[in-house]
Amino acid sequence: MKILQISNYYPPHIGGIESTAHDIATAIKDTDNEQRVFCFNHEQGDKIDEVDGVKVVRAGCFAKVASQSLSLSYGKLLKKTFKDFTPNIVIFHYPNPFGARYLIKVLRKYPNCKLVMYWHLDITKQKLLGKLFEGQNKWLLNRAIAVVATSPNYIAGSKWLQMVKEKCVVIPSCAKSALLPLSEKELKISSNIRKEFSNKIICFALGRHVKYKGMEYLVHASRFLDDKFVVLIGGQGPLTEELKNMAAEDKKIYFLGVVSDSEVRAYMHACDIFCFPSVTKNEAFGLALAEAMAFGKPAVTFTIEGSGVNYVSLNGVTGIEVENRNVQAYADAIIKLADEKALREQYGDAARRRVLDNFTTNKFKSNLINLLKKL
Repeated sequence: MKILQISNYYPPHIGGIESTAHDIATAIKDTDNEQRVFCFNHEQGDKIDEVDGVKVVRAGCFAKVASQSLSLSYGKLLKKTFKDFTPNIVIFHYPNPFGARYLIKVLRKYPNCKLVMYWHLDITKQKLLGKLFEGQNKWLLNRAIAVVATSPNYIAGSKWLQMVKEKCVVIPSCAKSALLPLSEKELKISSNIRKEFSNKIICFALGRHVKYKGMEYLVHASRFLDDKFVVLIGGQGPLTEELKNMAAEDKKIYFLGVVSDSEVRAYMHACDIFCFPSVTKNEAFGLALAEAMAFGKPAVTFTIEGSGVNYVSLNGVTGIEVENRNVQAYADAIIKLADEKALREQYGDAARRRVLDNFTTNKFKSNLINLLKKL
């Protein structure tokens, strides 16, 4: 079969959807299927290149509005890609309403091409835009032969996926890098972190500094923690300066800025508790959460209706889940894990087992290949 993935972007551009698209391409490489990737270019101008032996067609982007990339050449280039490659299966990563507009036009001319919708998340933030795209969503979901979600929670909580739940398949994301052994360099970094914060309970959080990631609630929760704690926050984003101002008087909080993959692994290895304070279903799965769990770290999360976060980490099994945005309860959960070392270790061990049982590269590949065989 010929399989065409249509993603927003693709590596070296970094992001959750991009990582999943790359995981799919990696899994397909070991099969007899041919494949190609179509996406926006994270730089100006159209471009065709290869990433890990997979041909990638990139349409130049001239602007981004409400998180949606815009391109003058997208439609023409997509049409040409279909003509040259003639895919049997299209895996379309949603949301991407601009791309969906052109995909619908092309698919009308290829009635035998099978469509797989890879549904990463509902459009929830831009409510008006979400209503504008209802027609294309219905068309694509009706045309799709299968709809992939990363957790059963998201299927249950999405009005769109409930419309086609008989087509839905769960393929959880994979915490691939966290399951690799640490290098000597990473072990040294981890050791230095432990030395720098000796006799402290290290809480680590990682994510873009945007509203749905909920870092502000972690900053507020820190005010209820005493000086035996340290809170390390990795990542950057539009809210970084606001968060720093919010935490200006809290000496327990350290902002790490952008951290490399190796540094992330070192911090996850060094920390005692992983804090994942996301608050909306824009956090569809929580890949960083799964990666921290792979290091045997208990997690503290909020309850998010319809999100996969509470599917990845199980309350009372791999960590503690508290009422959404309740910063006192969040702090209390951190204190409980700090005070009860045996519980911390119990949850950490269960967290690693959950990842090994459900969120590995091999499990992801097996789930994907099984789906393709059925198609």
